[in-house]
Amino acid sequence: MILEPGEKVHIVERRYFADDVRRHLIGEVLRCTEQAIRLKGYVWVFDIANGRFVRKPDKRERIVCLGDRLTINVLPPEADLDAAKYATDPQRGLVITDEKSFSLEVTEFTVMR
Repeated sequence: MILEPGEKVHIVERRYFADDVRRHLIGEVLRCTEQAIRLKGYVWVFDIANGRFVRKPDKRERIVCLGDRLTINVLPPEADLDAAKYATDPQRGLVITDEKSFSLEVTEFTVMR
């Protein structure tokens, strides 16, 4: 498999329509097949009113079907998923970081207006 159990990932679900919910996931792979990934982690949704991504408070176990709607970023093994948060970096734009071991630019996945 391309992903192995224990790997940590950040997943961006591409929207079909402008009004679709902007959703990102960050989690640890529990199992992976050619068709789907089972992972445990956090869901982030974009809060239009405040213009930022907000993490849902509870850790969830999700099955995500693989396809062209997903962009999957592999995070370093030491990434602290519980500490991950979105922040604005003055030079890189929007990033997701645990402020310790990783900082991933996600500006490419957002619309700049």
